[in-house]
Amino acid sequence: MEKKKVLFISQEIAPFLPKSDISTTVRNLAQGIQEGGKEIRVFMPRFGVINERRHQLHEVIRLSGMNLIVDDVDHPLIIKVASISAARMQVYFIDNDEYFRRKSTLTDENGEHHADNDERSMFFCRGVLETVKKLGWQPDVIHCNGWMTALMPLYIKKLYKNDPHFANTKVVYNMYNDGFNNNWDARFSEKLKFDGFSEDVTGEFAEPSLVNITKAIAKYSDGLSVGSEDLNPELRAIFDAAECEKLDYVAEEHLNKEVSEFLDKVIEAEVLI
Repeated sequence: MEKKKVLFISQEIAPFLPKSDISTTVRNLAQGIQEGGKEIRVFMPRFGVINERRHQLHEVIRLSGMNLIVDDVDHPLIIKVASISAARMQVYFIDNDEYFRRKSTLTDENGEHHADNDERSMFFCRGVLETVKKLGWQPDVIHCNGWMTALMPLYIKKLYKNDPHFANTKVVYNMYNDGFNNNWDARFSEKLKFDGFSEDVTGEFAEPSLVNITKAIAKYSDGLSVGSEDLNPELRAIFDAAECEKLDYVAEEHLNKEVSEFLDKVIEAEVLI
């Protein structure tokens, strides 16, 4: 029987970034799912604070060289890769000088979220999908971690819905307590429209707050799961109201087994959208 293919995408993964709920969960879960018999690929942004020499990142020339247009501006897509030898696992990095070279991740030195995080999210999600196509690897399900990955269900269900490479791909969004207090750029819905989304979709993002974005994304997800033990009430309400497949918070010692079974359930479920 052919192995099921799981694409993990995350805004942070240990040891490339400091340990956190997200970075450690994805690091351990990806390894556990792989050791459980599934085939995986793992992607994250190549933030400027990542030490390329220490982690031995190197560019994959055959995958780089494409340009992605965001808000009518061309942005070169650079793909790098590194290994986590203890896990026998490779991690691919989405890189671009304008979006990811700065010496920070999601916030500046004052703790303010970067004004272009909306565009960085768009570039990251599309960069992952275009790279996976170049790899010739068709994921059965995409497991998304962190709000920077939240747009992936939207891209799969709307912008790439007629792409045969992703015809049967499902998407799970794993919800954490990480977030942002200041809304994304007020022009975010216009940027989505330029990307090719119809007005009935872009209208859902007219006020791009964390809660509104999460509400909209929940509608396009095939599955929702909870990555934080005490999910904040607003996100918990979105999770509880969702009509897709759901997996509530699972303790670490049971996580690999429960998530693997949940992904199987999502893959085998009928497409709702």
